[in-house]
Amino acid sequence: MEYNTELKKLALPEYGRNIQNMVDYCITIEDREERKRCANTIINIMGNLFPHLRDVNDFKHILWDHLAIMADFKLDIDYPYEIIRKENLYARPPRLPYNNSRIRYRHYGKTLELMIKKANDMEAGEEKDQLIRLLANQMKKSFLTWNKESVDDRKIFKDLDELSQGAIVLNEEEYKLTESKDILARNNTNNNTNNNKKNYSRKGR
Repeated sequence: MEYNTELKKLALPEYGRNIQNMVDYCITIEDREERKRCANTIINIMGNLFPHLRDVNDFKHILWDHLAIMADFKLDIDYPYEIIRKENLYARPPRLPYNNSRIRYRHYGKTLELMIKKANDMEAGEEKDQLIRLLANQMKKSFLTWNKESVDDRKIFKDLDELSQGAIVLNEEEYKLTESKDILARNNTNNNTNNNKKNYSRKGR
């Protein structure tokens, strides 16, 4: 009896031993046209193994890449796509630079700081006023995510003044932010909805 542990290691085990045997046979076909027809047949079989992935972008391209990998890049055919290069298969991706920039208030986040800077650079007008109002309300919402009791609007205006380096100065008379109780009630509703979805998902399993 022949055990799988004694056989050649599969390059892509998810396709199974039979598909690998087909690929190995395809490599040995001498006639180029016949070899290409064999490769197309194998691709169709590979696609049928994962029908739920047919809507994935570049699904066919991925299959041809996988065929080349299983053939150890020895399958001499005209590929319909530019396949992955063998030297790139095991190459490490470049290191992503880590953003070490300081976040003054972590509960607001870096994105909001960048949006405030964007608002600083805008020309005065209705569009800028609307953006500032949205930013102030978002700051209040973010603050209440961490402090679930309440927050005075003056605290939000003070932080916005500081983050904008004095370029955006608001007061309570001109700018009325969403009430803390309304934000908290909305957050609780969203949390309950998400929890119900999770519980329903667990029951359906």
